[in-house]
Amino acid sequence: MTSRSCSARVLCQRAVIVKIMCRGMSAAAHPQSQIDFLKGEPHRKHPGVTKLKMLHLPEKLQIAAQSIINRAHVSQLTDRTCKLTNYLWSRKRAVEDVTLRQKAVSLEKELWEKAMEKRGDMDEQALEDRIRKKVFSMLKRTTYHWTPMKYDEELGVVYMAARLAGGYAAVRRALNEIKKRDPSFAPQSLLDFGSGLGTVAWASHSCWSDTLKEMICVDSSGPMNILAERLLKGDDERADPQIKHVYFRQFLPVSPKVQFDLVVAAFTLSELPTAKEREEAVFTLWRKTSSYLVLVENGTKEGHQILMEARDTLLNKQEKTVYDSRPASVFAPCPHLMVCPKLAREPVVPCNFQQLYYPLPLPGHNDRQIEKFSYLIVTRTEPTQTDTEGVDWARLIAPVKCRTRHVHCQMCCPDGQIQHMVVTAQKHSRDVYRCARNSDWGDQLPVIQKIEDDVHGDNSH
Repeated sequence: MTSRSCSARVLCQRAVIVKIMCRGMSAAAHPQSQIDFLKGEPHRKHPGVTKLKMLHLPEKLQIAAQSIINRAHVSQLTDRTCKLTNYLWSRKRAVEDVTLRQKAVSLEKELWEKAMEKRGDMDEQALEDRIRKKVFSMLKRTTYHWTPMKYDEELGVVYMAARLAGGYAAVRRALNEIKKRDPSFAPQSLLDFGSGLGTVAWASHSCWSDTLKEMICVDSSGPMNILAERLLKGDDERADPQIKHVYFRQFLPVSPKVQFDLVVAAFTLSELPTAKEREEAVFTLWRKTSSYLVLVENGTKEGHQILMEARDTLLNKQEKTVYDSRPASVFAPCPHLMVCPKLAREPVVPCNFQQLYYPLPLPGHNDRQIEKFSYLIVTRTEPTQTDTEGVDWARLIAPVKCRTRHVHCQMCCPDGQIQHMVVTAQKHSRDVYRCARNSDWGDQLPVIQKIEDDVHGDNSH
C-alpha cells in the first residue's frame, strides 16, 4: 500500500471519529432529541401534523351538485350566493331575554336621570310614557334581530352553491384530526345533527368507508333532506345512492340509550336561538355519543364562543339523569381543560383554523378558496397520542413563520397559556426544529418538558 493511500485512509477514519463525537456531543447537549416522539415517521409527517392539502369535493358529489344547480335555473345565482355567504358569516347569536331586560332597565334609568336634571313642568305620567317609547325605540335600533333560516328548494340550491364545498372542507379537516391521531378508531354508526346537504356523511365516508354501516342524518328542513338525497343519488331518482346506509330524519332518535360511535353537528348550534336550547342540544348529542362528538362552526367570534359554551357545558355541568358515566375529555383543538385563553384577552380574537379547497366551478367562484372555521372534538375515550413520556403537544394557533435557522410559533400550550416560541435546532434539538419547519397553523407541535428560556410574551419578535 502506498503512503498516499495510507494517509487518505487515516484521514477518512479521523473524519468518521469526529462525526461520531459530534453526534455524541449533540445528543448530550439535547437529551430531548433522544425522546422518540416521531414514532418512526419523517419530520414532514410527524404525529402532530393533521393539516390537509387542497381539498376537492368527491367527484360524484360535485357532478351531482352541478347537475342540480344547472337544472334549477335560479335567477341571479352568483349575486344571491355572495349575499347568502356574507349573511351567514356575519350572523350573530340572538340576544337573550335577560340581557334585553337589563339593557332596558339601564336605558330607562339613564333617561330618568336626565329628565330629573331638567325638572320641567311635564306631567309625570306623560314623561314615563315618553321614556318608555324612547327605550323601545333605542332597543329596536341597536339590538341584533335574529331570525331562523328557513329553506325552500330554491334557497337550498343557493345554499348548495354557496356552502357545499366550504362546509365539506371544514368537516373533512376536523374529522382528519381523529383519523390521524386515533388510527384504531373504526366507527360503525354516525349521527349528523342539522345535516343540511349531507356533507358530514360524505366527509365521514371518505375517512371510514370500510367500517360505517349506519348514518343517520337529522334535519328539520324537508327541502334540505330532499336535496341531500338527490346529491346521494347523483341527481337521478332511479339510481342507487352513492353511499349506502344513509337515512334521513326530521327528528332525533327518541331513546336516550341509543348511542353512535361518531356524532357531528356542523354549523348547527348557531341556528338555535337561545343559550338554553344550545345547552340542551349539546347534552342530547353527548348522551348519544359513544366515542367522539364533533362540533364545527364559522371561524368568527360568534362561532368560537358558541363552541366554548358547549365546551363549558360538557366539562363543568351535569345532566339530571346520566346514562353513560364516562367523563368528557377535550380531544381537539385545545391541549388543556382550562378556560380558553383567547376569551381572556381584549380585544377577543376567535380561535379558528383554515382549510384550502376547490369550490364548485360556478361563475363568480375563484379557482381556490379558504374556509375559516372553528371546531371542538370531545371524546369519552382516553387520549392516544400524548403517551410519549416527557413530551407534551401544543396547538399552533397562527401561521408558522419560517426564518433563517429559526421558526416563529404561536401556540396554545398544555398549561392553558398562549405563548410565542422561537424554535431553533440549538435550543430545542434538530428533531423539534425540523418538525416546526414542517408544521402549520392548526397542527400540533411537540413541547419537551424542560425549562424553556426562549418563551416570550405574545408581543415578542
